[in-house]
Amino acid sequence: MATCDICGRHENLPYRCSRCGGTFCSEHRLPENHDCPGLGNWNDPAGVFASDFDDSASTAGRSKSALSRVTQTGGILGYFRGNVSYLFLGIMWVMFALEWVVIFGIQNGIFPPGTFSALFTLSSEHPLYVWTWITSIFSHSPVSFFHIVGNSIVLYFFGPPVERYIGSKAFATLFVFAGAAAGLAHIGSSLILTPGVPTSVLGASGAVFAILGVLTVLNPGLKIYLYFIIPIPLWLFTFGFAILSTVFFLAPNTAATVGQGNVAHFAHLVGLVIGLAYGQQVKGRHRVPSQMSFGGRRGGPGGRF
Repeated sequence: MATCDICGRHENLPYRCSRCGGTFCSEHRLPENHDCPGLGNWNDPAGVFASDFDDSASTAGRSKSALSRVTQTGGILGYFRGNVSYLFLGIMWVMFALEWVVIFGIQNGIFPPGTFSALFTLSSEHPLYVWTWITSIFSHSPVSFFHIVGNSIVLYFFGPPVERYIGSKAFATLFVFAGAAAGLAHIGSSLILTPGVPTSVLGASGAVFAILGVLTVLNPGLKIYLYFIIPIPLWLFTFGFAILSTVFFLAPNTAATVGQGNVAHFAHLVGLVIGLAYGQQVKGRHRVPSQMSFGGRRGGPGGRF
């Protein structure tokens, strides 16, 4: 027995798409019904043509951009169509390794002292270092291993179902936009509330909680396991997180007493609000799974959480 990658329905005789490798029920077996990236091979998003031998379709396909050609099925980067969640997860860990390389270089006099901040953190002192708007999303605190592990868990389990629902391009745009907006909002609020006090931010928390917000709107009753043990509905987890972040943002002394004083709580809230708002825009396109199970679409792992 297998599970449909779109609706989560159990199938004794599932259909496996020869183009994307996903597993589907009878309702979603056709490429156009599961947003198959293989449709891009003949530039036929409506799924009109049944083969690759239509002359007009082949002519249209040749006019596509170089980016489309390398990211379509069979292209060099074709694997990342439908797997942007895991691509970003990998980038986070590569960036984490690079952070330690830079730290080692600073400690041994290879790099100047300000290199780490200039490369990896979005700061109120240098808000126009525009590359840090992006690099700070994929960077994490080198002194807190839980920081990157926590964000990795959320992205690993919650990212794929959201990506399958909204598509890889929209997912990538949402992740980067929400992450950058959350970081900018954090340093902006600090400039207003504590002028003259330098602040900086790094981490994917704003982005991953935007993903959490989208999934909460799409399927608020989705059962997750808090600490992998306690079953609760997703909406309760999201609501509880929002309440805690709000309290900690408004009462930083309280946050400090419970070990949350050096956390960008406002950035978390901004990312979550962006996700909730975007979820309302895309809600209703098609069904979402009632639970997350291993064996995700297009060769990427899902996960019951």
